[in-house]
Amino acid sequence: MEKLYPLIFEQKFQEIVWGGHRLKPLKGMPADDQRIGESWEVSSVPGMETVVKNGPLAGKTLTQIIREYPEQIMGQNLVNIFGGNFPILVKILDTDQPLSVQVHPSDSLALMRHHTLGKTEMWYILDAEPGAYLYSGLNQPISKYEYTKRVEDGSICDVLEKHLVKKGDVFFIPAGRIHALGPGVTAIEIQESSDITYRIFDYHRPDFDGSERDLQPELARDAINYKVYDSYLTVYQEETNEPVTLAECPHFTAKLFKLTRSFHRRLFKYDSFIVYICLDGICRVDCIASGDSVRLKKGETCVIPACIADVNLVPDNMEKNTKVLEVFIDNKNFN
Repeated sequence: MEKLYPLIFEQKFQEIVWGGHRLKPLKGMPADDQRIGESWEVSSVPGMETVVKNGPLAGKTLTQIIREYPEQIMGQNLVNIFGGNFPILVKILDTDQPLSVQVHPSDSLALMRHHTLGKTEMWYILDAEPGAYLYSGLNQPISKYEYTKRVEDGSICDVLEKHLVKKGDVFFIPAGRIHALGPGVTAIEIQESSDITYRIFDYHRPDFDGSERDLQPELARDAINYKVYDSYLTVYQEETNEPVTLAECPHFTAKLFKLTRSFHRRLFKYDSFIVYICLDGICRVDCIASGDSVRLKKGETCVIPACIADVNLVPDNMEKNTKVLEVFIDNKNFN
């Protein structure tokens, strides 16, 4: 068996009608006229698998290396549950126009309809222009009948909770919650490994070919959770050199680190891969056992295989705050 090490993947840019122009500069590339809406950072979605770009496994897809080293990459329990399918998908989104109003099905509904996972997800706002907003959840009770009428007359946004957003805001979006990013937002998206989206309303916007994009309001009607909640924003307090939990559910756990010194993370107890995403500054991820190291700048991601999940997170500049998002699956949530 080849020695495993921190894995960095070639991002897969997706040009989308609502996309912006900030993702290429974030990745150190010159801006151009392409509307890049998504950078797929870590994916085993068929047809959209990301490819390793560092070390001896360079050139292989995530799916291929899991097939070769399933327990070592994923952890034994996650292999038992998900087989060779990497269970989360990591993207960076950038919006120049609002996204379609949409909803994702639950695991049970997605399995019945599409034979795939549903989609629970979270957003971490990486950057936001002044006045940027998003929709998440309902601001008043509505019936399925009222939902249908509002989709037909284009007033569905009137019953959605609108949130002005700033850098560092977090929104957990369980399957069934209506949501949409507005323009001027760059966000990290952590989600179940599924590409199932039901578009409800898209502002009668033409796609690149001039036609209106497909909508699925009927499928969405039975997928929506119509309950109104007091708050949709995740409230958290940043701590220096301490993990802060931003999301915890069966599908993923996400923790924030604000670092001014080296921080040791020994995570074998979770029997899970670990994903690190640099949110601010520069962070080095040092693997204790192997001696391998990767250096992440803002917007860069790596995957630590489960078999070497013992690392030091080392900020590049101890005088400035480096922020890192850590994502894994806590097996206790399946018991």
